[in-house]
Amino acid sequence: LDLIYAYYKTADSAHALANIDRFLRINPTHKDVDYVYYMRGLSNMQPDTNFFHTLFRIDRADRDPSYARQAFRDFKTVLTKFPQSGYAPDARARMIALRERLAKYDLSVADYYYRRGAWVAAANRGKMILENYSDSEKVEPALEIMIKSYDALGLKAPAANARQVLTANFGKE
Repeated sequence: LDLIYAYYKTADSAHALANIDRFLRINPTHKDVDYVYYMRGLSNMQPDTNFFHTLFRIDRADRDPSYARQAFRDFKTVLTKFPQSGYAPDARARMIALRERLAKYDLSVADYYYRRGAWVAAANRGKMILENYSDSEKVEPALEIMIKSYDALGLKAPAANARQVLTANFGKE
């Protein structure tokens, strides 16, 4: 456990994750397995952050979210298997932040598709945001991309439905 923490603190995610996986394989019923899953989530979040990106405020929302997705699953494991754990409240808070990061990624992909004229892909990505991140701040821009995409495709009924949802939830047209 100390070695996992030491690798995490030195930002050596690869070794931390390797030790975590080995620990879970060897000690699946250990009393501190909730801590190990929590550390796994933290270790998976690490590659997504960088000192220079933070310093220069570089938005990495359009980058590969695979580590963020895995961290989300790890924190979800903490919440589902160990809801009474001392790590559960922080895991929940980190899941909310990761959900926003993943929604922002999908929104940037939808915007990319829209700018390239791939309106079907843009509308589908917007729909995916609505289905997977319905309580995210990115729902409103996703609806706007869906409306613009449907309008570009000449699909009046889906565009009207998306406008109706946008108006009902955000008071916009």
